[in-house]
Amino acid sequence: MAILMREFATGPTPKLGVLEITPYIGTRAGPNAVRHQLSANESAIGPSPAAVEAYGAAAAEMQFYPEGGARELREAIGAIHGVDPDRIVCGNGSDELLMLIAHAYLQPQDEVLFSAHAFLVYRMAALANGATPVAAPEPELRVDVAAMLARVTPKTRLVYIANPNNPTGTYLTGEELRRLHAGLPPETLLTIDAAYAEFVQRDDYECGAELVSESENVVMTRTFSKAYALAGLRVGWAFCPAAVADVLNRVRGPYNVSIAAQRTAEAALGDRAHLERAIAHNEKWRGWLADELRKIGLRVIESAGNFVLLRFVNPQMAKAADEFLLARGIALRPVGAYGLPACLRMTVGLEEANRAAVAALADFMKTTA
Repeated sequence: MAILMREFATGPTPKLGVLEITPYIGTRAGPNAVRHQLSANESAIGPSPAAVEAYGAAAAEMQFYPEGGARELREAIGAIHGVDPDRIVCGNGSDELLMLIAHAYLQPQDEVLFSAHAFLVYRMAALANGATPVAAPEPELRVDVAAMLARVTPKTRLVYIANPNNPTGTYLTGEELRRLHAGLPPETLLTIDAAYAEFVQRDDYECGAELVSESENVVMTRTFSKAYALAGLRVGWAFCPAAVADVLNRVRGPYNVSIAAQRTAEAALGDRAHLERAIAHNEKWRGWLADELRKIGLRVIESAGNFVLLRFVNPQMAKAADEFLLARGIALRPVGAYGLPACLRMTVGLEEANRAAVAALADFMKTTA
């Protein structure tokens, strides 16, 4: 930190915490051409044809500013999910909304609570605002409500929960989510990041919308990047208490969601059949991957998202597996930055990619026998 600060000794100095942030690294490329990209949790089957058509049609409007409040998109989201569109705020991906919440509510010396292996953006949001990140342990790679509540202090201003969590794929039940909320003081804002909610096919799961409707200190964020396959357009939304929606609308950029993004997301929402195909594909092949990978001796964490987490004997073995796969043009995601150096995360892909990854890992495991 001291070395980094010296670089700014004769120029502008960033605010406290910024230089502690490790820049986020997204989709990977290997030393050779990557044939099967399974590192970024992108959609296996791609976007709806209706969404692609809407994107093309939006080109005719590129000289105009978008409607600043994304009104038509908010109304479409509200109709699909049964929530008040006036309490929805749209963003440039849900990442922007997660950061805006931090920018709006955090002050230096505040604390931000999340689980030990949570999405990296939460720590970044805390540090960018001079707040202190606090990570609660995750026994068995699953959020522990008691451990989270034990770390709540009078300084805890914001709590982030990814449900399901990335990169572990595990989730809190609706009952557990409510127990966590009940243990928080009213001035602490619980933000439920439900980016993978569409993929969860479990009776005890709740995305968080009902909790938002009943509370003044809960926000749920969602994205079009995963199940709707619009990762390249960056479209997300938050369902908030009215007062929080008002705050976010004051701090967001005036035209933060482009015309193309708004039109395409609205069209994607309307194609329910395509969404159901994406969910069915994920359900089938996520289960297949878990079964096949266990057969070759790998530990696979039970996942509710569109990915599985592979746990190796040690970090060296995980690194060797990653290099072995890259040499065959298959990219998975190392997750050492999440505190899981002995793990790799694998996105559920198309059949060819899934089978190629399993075959390559089977060959790798033979080299370790």
